[in-house]
Amino acid sequence: MTIEEIVSLARARGRSGAAVCDHDLALLDAPDFDDFLLIPGIEVSTQLGHLLGLFVTGPVDTRDFFQAVETIHGQGGLAVLAHPFEHSRDGSRLAPAVPLLDGVEVWNSRADRKIHDANRLARSFAQVCKLRPFGGSDAHCPQEVGSGYTVIEAEGLTPESVKAAL
Repeated sequence: MTIEEIVSLARARGRSGAAVCDHDLALLDAPDFDDFLLIPGIEVSTQLGHLLGLFVTGPVDTRDFFQAVETIHGQGGLAVLAHPFEHSRDGSRLAPAVPLLDGVEVWNSRADRKIHDANRLARSFAQVCKLRPFGGSDAHCPQEVGSGYTVIEAEGLTPESVKAAL
């Protein structure tokens, strides 16, 4: 999908913003839209699973989880563990990641397809580890855009306000 298609679909489904996080490819130079915030992001494939980088300003050229978090934070971005239980129920494998994370995706519209309670496990993991919960559609096709989301209260629809609220 093009960025314009994603924005149009998200707006039609009542969303006022979207994070575009392609696999291992950062969205750079995100266009501006009236009354819609496009958050530049990336979904990094790492040894601990997928890691979302939100508000990134450059590429993340590593597949090492710890280096990827360092790169995301170095760019002023947020590091969020994506669908952590989509493939495995083993939460202990994620223990080294917890102190570095800004949040955990506790709702992913695709995660329960492989492990039926993946989202519930992620929600419990976030609560136990005291990590902020995030939701996302993980849209791979137009029908999925906006099917998962994070609700926040922000002072405005600007990157700075939304990032602070997250």
